[in-house]
Amino acid sequence: MNTFKALGLNDAILQAVTDMGFTEPSEVQEKAIPVLLREATDVVALAQTGTGKTAAFGFPLIQKVDATSRKTQGLIISPTRELCLQITNELKSYSKYVKGLNTVAVYGGANIQEQARQISRGAQIIVATPGRMQDMMRRNLVDISGIDFCILDEADEMLNMGFYEDITTILADTPKNKQTWLFSATMPKEVARIAKQFMNDPIEITVGTKNMGAENVSHEYYMVNARDRYQALKRLADANPEIFSVVFCRTKRDTQKVAEQLIEDGYNASALHGDLSQNQRDLVMKSFRARQIQMLVATDVAARGIDVDDITHVINYQLPDEIETYTHRSGRTGRAGKTGISMVIVSKSEVRKVRTLEKIINKKFIQKDIPTGMEICEVQLMHLANDIRNTTINEEINPYLFSINEVLEGLSREELIKKVFSVEFTRFFNYYKKTKDLNAGVVADMKEESGESTRYFINVGQRDGFDWMSLKDFLKDLTGLGEGVYKVDCKDSFSFFNTDTEHKDTILALFEDFNLKGRSVHVEITKDTRSGGGGGGKRKRNDRRSGGSGGGGRRRDDSGGDGGFKKRRSSGGSSSGGGRGRSSENAGGERRGKSKPEGERENKSPFSGKRRRRDR
Repeated sequence: MNTFKALGLNDAILQAVTDMGFTEPSEVQEKAIPVLLREATDVVALAQTGTGKTAAFGFPLIQKVDATSRKTQGLIISPTRELCLQITNELKSYSKYVKGLNTVAVYGGANIQEQARQISRGAQIIVATPGRMQDMMRRNLVDISGIDFCILDEADEMLNMGFYEDITTILADTPKNKQTWLFSATMPKEVARIAKQFMNDPIEITVGTKNMGAENVSHEYYMVNARDRYQALKRLADANPEIFSVVFCRTKRDTQKVAEQLIEDGYNASALHGDLSQNQRDLVMKSFRARQIQMLVATDVAARGIDVDDITHVINYQLPDEIETYTHRSGRTGRAGKTGISMVIVSKSEVRKVRTLEKIINKKFIQKDIPTGMEICEVQLMHLANDIRNTTINEEINPYLFSINEVLEGLSREELIKKVFSVEFTRFFNYYKKTKDLNAGVVADMKEESGESTRYFINVGQRDGFDWMSLKDFLKDLTGLGEGVYKVDCKDSFSFFNTDTEHKDTILALFEDFNLKGRSVHVEITKDTRSGGGGGGKRKRNDRRSGGSGGGGRRRDDSGGDGGFKKRRSSGGSSSGGGRGRSSENAGGERRGKSKPEGERENKSPFSGKRRRRDR
């Protein structure tokens, strides 16, 4: 039977394990703990994020240090402040029955003198970030020249973050006869280099396969045009009403921008990146753990401290620059034996990266279509039905039942259901009835490249009373092609559309001498959709002046207002930094920009608990 007692742990640790409700060790714990307790050796342990690595090195470390001595005996290096604090708190829980054992966290953003005072009082174990540890060493505030154990946690990520020189400097100040335990999710060449340079014939413990993705995570990718990436993100959120996710962007700027857009569109979102103060980061993470934030938009560096077991989805809004980083991202979900989904939003040119990822993590990615508006309507209605079914009845409503029954008298069960659900269905339907199919644009682009599809310029647009949907209906009826007219893009004074190339001559002939309400309408073949020039360039200047082209009068959303369903905004779910001229709270509670007038604020839906736009 796989119990913690069988691993060789002492009674003090076993009592703490019982208090925390742990029953059986994870695979990495089962493999690593006996080795670390029994052998005085260096160890390289490879296991995915969320597999219990902290306990795997924490239990043996606590059991091996001498709690009766005030000397610093163990040093744990971790990549971020959040992870540093997380490890410290876990070690304190593991050692609560070990009298005299003291663990101190050393990280940037806190008072360095206070950290030094805590160490001077006696800290057998120090958990530190590389930068702050180096700072304390330069000031002679810490002595690690006599430590017995050095643990490098998330070693691959520390090296990805550029801490190689910091780590080598720290290790150079430690004794050669210490035990070094290196824990990592992947084994890139930089980690192997550290192991070769600073470790003596280490024992290697591997859970799964090197660089392999977590077993409980399924991987999906969605191919869209680059300009539709944000709309795709919102639809993926709308199609998963119970989503509790981390959305990854490559840069701090993109992270902030996406978070602000989500907040403006009514989602429970917030940003987590390196420009936030420690207080702001703490507030964001507190709100996220309390599930007041459903979509945490983060950079890879900032997300290293996220240790939340119930994350349902990881959404790769942009693929990472370093492909190996994807393993860390997807490891945020599917933790503690639960299942999770890692979604990747890619343009056509990025599909090759997905194929590379498949080889690295030894997992197959499933290609899926972005949900259509009507598919989302169905999902949301079924979600509402389940919410109603599972709602606990509040008996305080009883005094009002007679009056309610009087109002609803004469309605059959079917009529009542239709009326209740029509309140929400009408909103859902109005949101999505005029939105475009995000998958169709990708297919059209591929057909254009192969010559199977032709793109046309037409000199009518919004000034003539069209939007993309009414223009498409007009062209469908006029040409008789039905759904053979696609990828309709309606600008101010001109538009674009596609048909299969086999219809090219028919289309051009149809508009050879065509008038609409006394106005001459002509169509030309074009490949340049950035300007209004069609096949020639003479209209370009006038259309730019009118704000009609993609180059001069670009709109944020040409899809006809693909809004998505809005989630209730919580007090903690705000992006830091705000946006100029918009209402936004940062993580520290400060407000930037001007708030919207009362009459322009969104109304709440009493059924779904989501925010919706004011009817216009």
